[in-house]
Amino acid sequence: MIRYLSLTEVAERLGITKGALARYRLPEPDAMVGRARGWLPSTIDEWNAARPGHGGRPRK
Repeated sequence: MIRYLSLTEVAERLGITKGALARYRLPEPDAMVGRARGWLPSTIDEWNAARPGHGGRPRK
Protein backbone atom coordinates (compact mmCIF):
# COMPACT_ATOMS: atom_id res chain seq x y z
CA MET A 1 0.00 0.00 0.00
CA ILE A 2 1.31 3.47 -0.88
CA ARG A 3 1.30 5.94 2.02
CA TYR A 4 0.93 9.64 1.25
CA LEU A 5 1.77 12.49 3.60
CA SER A 6 -0.94 14.96 4.62
CA LEU A 7 -0.24 18.69 5.03
CA THR A 8 0.17 18.14 8.77
CA GLU A 9 2.67 15.33 8.17
CA VAL A 10 4.57 17.44 5.61
CA ALA A 11 4.88 20.23 8.19
CA GLU A 12 6.14 17.74 10.79
CA ARG A 13 8.66 16.29 8.32
CA LEU A 14 9.99 19.79 7.59
CA GLY A 15 10.05 20.74 11.27
CA ILE A 16 7.65 23.67 10.90
CA THR A 17 4.07 24.43 11.91
CA LYS A 18 1.15 23.80 9.60
CA GLY A 19 0.51 27.57 9.62
CA ALA A 20 4.06 28.26 8.42
CA LEU A 21 3.60 25.67 5.70
CA ALA A 22 0.98 27.91 4.08
CA ARG A 23 3.80 30.28 3.04
CA TYR A 24 5.65 27.53 1.18
CA ARG A 25 5.15 26.72 -2.47
CA LEU A 26 4.83 22.96 -2.30
CA PRO A 27 5.33 20.67 -5.29
CA GLU A 28 2.31 19.26 -7.08
CA PRO A 29 0.66 16.59 -4.94
CA ASP A 30 1.20 12.95 -5.88
CA ALA A 31 -2.43 12.13 -5.05
CA MET A 32 -5.76 13.88 -4.57
CA VAL A 33 -8.72 12.48 -2.64
CA GLY A 34 -11.53 14.96 -2.95
CA ARG A 35 -9.87 18.23 -1.99
CA ALA A 36 -7.22 16.56 0.20
CA ARG A 37 -3.70 16.53 -1.21
CA GLY A 38 -1.06 13.89 -0.53
CA TRP A 39 2.66 13.66 -1.19
CA LEU A 40 5.07 10.78 -1.24
CA PRO A 41 7.83 11.22 1.36
CA SER A 42 10.42 11.11 -1.44
CA THR A 43 8.65 13.98 -3.27
CA ILE A 44 8.85 16.20 -0.18
CA ASP A 45 12.46 15.20 0.59
CA GLU A 46 13.61 15.95 -2.98
CA TRP A 47 11.70 19.25 -3.07
CA ASN A 48 13.13 20.31 0.30
CA ALA A 49 16.70 19.45 -0.73
CA ALA A 50 16.33 21.58 -3.88
CA ARG A 51 15.05 24.68 -2.05
CA PRO A 52 17.50 27.62 -1.87
CA GLY A 53 19.57 27.51 1.31
CA HIS A 54 18.98 23.79 1.85
CA GLY A 55 21.95 22.33 0.05
CA GLY A 56 20.31 22.45 -3.37
CA ARG A 57 20.08 25.36 -5.76
CA PRO A 58 22.15 28.45 -4.92
CA ARG A 59 20.37 31.55 -3.63
CA LYS A 60 19.54 34.22 -6.20
